[in-house]
Amino acid sequence: MTALTMTSLRGGAIDAIRSADLDRKTELAQEAATRWFERRISLRSPLDPPLPERPGRPEKPKLVPPTQVEKRSLHTVHGRIALLHSIAHIELNAVDLALDIVARFATEPVPNSFFDGWMQVAFEEAKHFRMVRDRLRDLGADYGDVPAHDGLWQAAHSTRNDLTARLAVVPLILEARGLDVTPSLQAKMRETGDLESAAILDVIYNDEKGHVAIGAKWFRFLCARERRDPAQTFRELVRANFRGPLKPPFNDLARAEAGLTPSFYRSLTSTSSG
Repeated sequence: MTALTMTSLRGGAIDAIRSADLDRKTELAQEAATRWFERRISLRSPLDPPLPERPGRPEKPKLVPPTQVEKRSLHTVHGRIALLHSIAHIELNAVDLALDIVARFATEPVPNSFFDGWMQVAFEEAKHFRMVRDRLRDLGADYGDVPAHDGLWQAAHSTRNDLTARLAVVPLILEARGLDVTPSLQAKMRETGDLESAAILDVIYNDEKGHVAIGAKWFRFLCARERRDPAQTFRELVRANFRGPLKPPFNDLARAEAGLTPSFYRSLTSTSSG
């Protein structure tokens, strides 16, 4: 499928997920979003291709366990490249995760505004990936130069059959984590004099608040429809679908602004699994 023959949102999203060419992937994600916002394509079509088990990826970076991803000082160019590379990897996974929630759950009985929200996320994550990749190139590097881990996609894979669980794990744990850690990374980048990278992190941070808010909105919507308590349901789904405790520090203010109050996550910080 080319952008010209895109007939449905699900088809366009699947085509973007499958693409191993990252320029094409981000372009298709943004094109599908734009066409959907303008209501120029349908939600789904009988001609949509099957959803792949894994997103398309180039040969590099090499994927390794999280423990093997090297941590370096941000006071060196190599350290800043390593950090920006890990952020690019997160943003790339976020593009595919936003597209996957749209494609995988296109037959769910939810309003069209659900798909509006997630295509907004996909559009912005594609923008983030390009911004970070351009910055890596400014520093003489590129995406693929540093090993990366596969934890994000594995976390999503475990929730592939349950939309409520997917919303709990991806926006409300993985994306919310970005709200916790980004402010200190911004400050460190400024300390080292890398104001260009800090400015990119500012854009990402402000957009991610909106992404967590979209996740919280639809998580609460599904809980209300099923007459379930959102905070309690969140804790149950996290214990069932996410390994290990949630680690502080938490950016309580940014989380609350996005609709994720401490009642959701505070009791999950211990290793208790009761």
